[in-house]
Order: sequence, then C-alpha cells, then structure tokens
Amino acid sequence: MNDKTITEISKILTKWNPLGARATSIPDLDDYETEAIDILMVVEINPNADFIATIVRDVINQAFDLSLDLKDCIQPAMQIGAVLKK
Repeated sequence: MNDKTITEISKILTKWNPLGARATSIPDLDDYETEAIDILMVVEINPNADFIATIVRDVINQAFDLSLDLKDCIQPAMQIGAVLKK
C-alpha cells in the first residue's frame, strides 16, 4: 500500500461522498483517508469488483453508521478496482 494509492482512493470516496451534507459535521473526516486505508488493507488481496463493493459498503457503513447496500457501492468499487489494476 503506497501513499499515491491511498490518495487516489480517498479522492474517489470524497467525490462519491456517501455522507452527503453530513460530511461537514464530522470534524475528523480527513477526506475519507482513514476509510481508504481500511478498504485497501482488505482489497489488495482480492481486487475484484464484487468483493471491493462489499468491503466499501462494510467499511463506510461501520465508520459512519450508514445503511448503504451493494448497489450504492458499485460505482466507487469499480473506480477503486481500476486504481488497483494500475
């Protein structure tokens, strides 16, 4: 896991912004960098889109007490998968 990959994943999550307007009320959000690291720690071992979507859903739901389903996470998972294939 390198800093460039973490930054790219963080940018994907920031652009997606699953928290919506609530993101401004979380003081330690750090542009989803913590969540990017958590996702990367798991998906580096199995970088297929379905698995990535599951991990994105689980990490984001747990971190922010959300109820996203897999279809909510497919687009960012595909983008993350593309970053990992570089």
